[in-house]
Amino acid sequence: MEAVRRYDILDTPPDGAFDRVAALAARLFDVPVATVTIVDEDRIWFKAAHGLDGVSEIGRDPGLCGSAVLRDDALVIPDTLLDDVACGNPLVTGPLGVRFYAAAPITTTDGHKLGTVNVLDTKPRSITSEQTATLTDLAAIVMDEMELRLSALRTVRQEQQSAEAERAAREQAERDKAAIASFASTLQRTLLPPALPTVPGLELACHYHTASVHDVGGDFYDVFPLSAGKWGLFLGDVCGKGAEAATITSLVRYTLRASAQHTDDPVAVLGALNSALLTDVWAGSRFCTAFFATLAPDPAGGFTVALATGGHPPAYHLSPAPPEAGAAPHTRVAAVRPQGGMLIGAFPGARFASTTLHLAPGQALLLYTDGLTEAQTSTGTMLGDEGLTAFLSARPALCGAAQLVQDTVGLLDALPEGASDDVALLALSVPAPDRPVAATGAGFTAHTTAAPAGEEH
Repeated sequence: MEAVRRYDILDTPPDGAFDRVAALAARLFDVPVATVTIVDEDRIWFKAAHGLDGVSEIGRDPGLCGSAVLRDDALVIPDTLLDDVACGNPLVTGPLGVRFYAAAPITTTDGHKLGTVNVLDTKPRSITSEQTATLTDLAAIVMDEMELRLSALRTVRQEQQSAEAERAAREQAERDKAAIASFASTLQRTLLPPALPTVPGLELACHYHTASVHDVGGDFYDVFPLSAGKWGLFLGDVCGKGAEAATITSLVRYTLRASAQHTDDPVAVLGALNSALLTDVWAGSRFCTAFFATLAPDPAGGFTVALATGGHPPAYHLSPAPPEAGAAPHTRVAAVRPQGGMLIGAFPGARFASTTLHLAPGQALLLYTDGLTEAQTSTGTMLGDEGLTAFLSARPALCGAAQLVQDTVGLLDALPEGASDDVALLALSVPAPDRPVAATGAGFTAHTTAAPAGEEH
């Protein structure tokens, strides 16, 4: 129980990483139900539950999860009605009617069992030793994810303690001078969202493309609520690909989300991430580039966007160009390129740059990773900033986020080689006053694509 408390996981909100493990387990074992559970003193709590809607916890009745967590190896029950202990479990005797059950314990490095990864079916069946090993591997992945989460939380707490000590010192010094300076800096966690949220008055759209089905991409993005009606968003690219890049992406997501809850300064958020990447032993020498921004609704219309960059390509601010006699309506494109933003996680003293812009009705903002501008054109040259600017300038005036992402994906698809690197797109726009109310929703395109097997770019 002390180990469970150490990870501070009980009763936390749903998390995409754990949900994906449950969904993957269900697919791999072809079962209707798969769960990730944490065992508490008097209950079994579901951190993720695929195919078990409306159930967040059950009692610690023996036979299934309550028994599996006591074992060092996986528990496999081909037919629960033939098992003297499992046959009395409520999941067996109740409406769900579980007949097959298999679970692997989620075990810490010091040997404590926190819970289990489970697969359940309503008919008896058996599994192979290889499948049992796969279930054990899934439990180990959950444990790795919990260690990442714990590392981010510890970093946040250390940053909080450091911030409190510095603030106390400053306040003492300022009291001697009859002035008080405020200081706040924290850090927390973050991870691709399954869907974009609904932000009132804003249209959101995204696209994620991995260049290979054999490598895990290092690009990332997210949009999430902050306090006082504000929203946070980020998009970036971790150096490299594969499992190591995915590990760093998890740490980046947790850390950015956590830090954004404690400071309104986007530069401070990137600074916290820089510290986390430099101090976490799992990160090694990995670094990343990223944009982080806060969105605040403007009473006069639109949003105030405070945006900071760490070595990332420029964003693009799109607005209707002034009408010209005899010319077709087109879009004015302005690069949002704060001067001086350094790579994140590369240098202890890295500095990051910020700017503030107003996203007015009829305007849009496009963020992307460098897989877009590095895509090869028919002439063998990269699309580059100039090519992307020319493409965006030709977009229709008042082009919304969904159409902007759709057109940009079409641009990539039309290139001879497509995108040779991972590409993440995140667009936001404020609908013009004459746009229908329904068009101000969010999450129009939130999807992930990959190059077909055998057709890596």
